[in-house]
Parts: sequence; structure tokens; C-alpha cells
Amino acid sequence: MFYPVAEKFVSINGEGRRAGELAVFIRFRKCNLSCSYCDTKWANSDDCSAEMLNADDILNYINEEGVTNVTLTGGEPLLQENIEILIEKLMKNECNVEIETNGSISIKKLSQSSYRPNFTLDYKLPSSDMENFMITENYNYLSENDVVKFVVGNLVDLKKADEIIKKFSLTEKCLVYISPVFGKINPDGIVEFMKLKHLNKVRLQLQLHKFIWNPNEKGV
Repeated sequence: MFYPVAEKFVSINGEGRRAGELAVFIRFRKCNLSCSYCDTKWANSDDCSAEMLNADDILNYINEEGVTNVTLTGGEPLLQENIEILIEKLMKNECNVEIETNGSISIKKLSQSSYRPNFTLDYKLPSSDMENFMITENYNYLSENDVVKFVVGNLVDLKKADEIIKKFSLTEKCLVYISPVFGKINPDGIVEFMKLKHLNKVRLQLQLHKFIWNPNEKGV
């Protein structure tokens, strides 16, 4: 089984529960959504240039880099056939595996696996133009080590995030982060909204990599 890897690199996690820690990033090509603010659209098409690597190839690369955190991203990694085989291989070799997924694909089967990764699960808010694709049933399969992430671009997004967080009691199930669409909304405005709505246990998170490097730079 080969996986189309659009890029692989080592950097810090710019977001999520391991933000600031080193991680190996494995980015797969292809996505089923087209968010208005997507910063990796180049990787979303079926014809994006990619290396065809099997699980051993990917593990060998990770071992060569000497980094134990692994982030599987995209595109949309859950579109990859037999992704569970890769995850099992990595976890058997003591990798901490996180999947960044867009919230439109069920995590039920993978969440019940003996080799369960940590999920960073998006909820796509109105400004993404993709909200209608969200599968909220996924919230039944979350653990305390998972993340639900809301990327907000305006006040409408913030109000919807507040609604979803409370409707599904997300802070009682997992970690919850709110991140701004880079350059679209001021973080201090998000903080004021959090104060107004008493969003206890919710964390504001900025994308660290976009402050360290050029926001459009690949491989960071």
C-alpha cells in the first residue's frame, strides 16, 4: 500500500495540543473540501505532485529525523485508503500520532481502533463556506487528548463557535481551541468575545509557524 505524500518535513507544531514541540509532518494530497481561507490548496487536488511512499518508507524517514511526534495532515488524511495500516506501524514504533482532519469524515472506526491516534478535528464555520459538510456525530468519539478547533474569521464565526461548543459540551469531552484566520480578525477581539461569553476551558491559539516564518512558506 502506497500513500501520495505531497511533502514531508520537520518543524514545530504550530497549533494543537503539542504546539511548540518538534514534529514530523506528513502531508497527503487530496481534500474533499475547499475552504475559503485554505493555505494548502496546492495539495488538495488529485493531480498534485506527490511521492508514492509505503508505511516502511514513511517510518524510515521519521526514524532518520529522530523526532517522535508525527502529524498526519493534508489535504485530508482520512481520505487515504488504509490509513489505519500506517498509523498502526507508526504507533508500534513509539510515535505519537496526531491526525489533522477537517470534520467532514467520520472518525468512528479509527477512534475505536487498538491503535488510536489523537485527533485535531476542525469545525468549519460559516466564513469557510464548508459548514454544511460537518459531521457532528464525531463528537461522540472524542477523548480528553483530542482537539476540536474553530478557525474564525469574523463575529458571525465566533457566535457559531460559541453555539457549537455549548450545544455539544465540547469542553467536557476534549480540548477546545479558537484560532483566527490569519490577517482577517484581531486576536484581542477573540479574547473579548471569550470574556463576554464566559468561554471557560476554551483556549485561544495563534498559528506559531505563521509568526516565525512567512505565512505562505511551505515546509515549515
